[in-house]
Amino acid sequence: MNKTIPASHVRIKRAYEAPTPADGARILIDRLWPRGVKKEALLLAEWAKPLAPSTELRQWFNHDPALWDEFRRRYAAELRQQPEAWAQLRERARHGVVTLVYSAHDEAVNNAVAMRDFLLQPGGLDAAQ
Repeated sequence: MNKTIPASHVRIKRAYEAPTPADGARILIDRLWPRGVKKEALLLAEWAKPLAPSTELRQWFNHDPALWDEFRRRYAAELRQQPEAWAQLRERARHGVVTLVYSAHDEAVNNAVAMRDFLLQPGGLDAAQ
């Protein structure tokens, strides 16, 4: 069985952008609900709180670009501690498009970008740490 996830299957979108049919399964990956957004407006397939960065990691990072590399390392370590939840997302992405929905302002430095990179990493959870 092919374990590779096509990069085109994993998209990223801010919670404040309108959903589209091309989004596939929309999965919120923040621990906190996006401010000012009604639940029905997001059209989520899932709210994957367990895959969001821990409160401690989120507060430590505070979206500081200078901490980005260390945040990615720590976040990957957290994700590796939850293989069941992670395996579900990987399987979903293997079979169709998923959109990782997030609420951070910075479109380049956020947990969705880090999660997408981790998800697409060859070997997934088995890859070198």
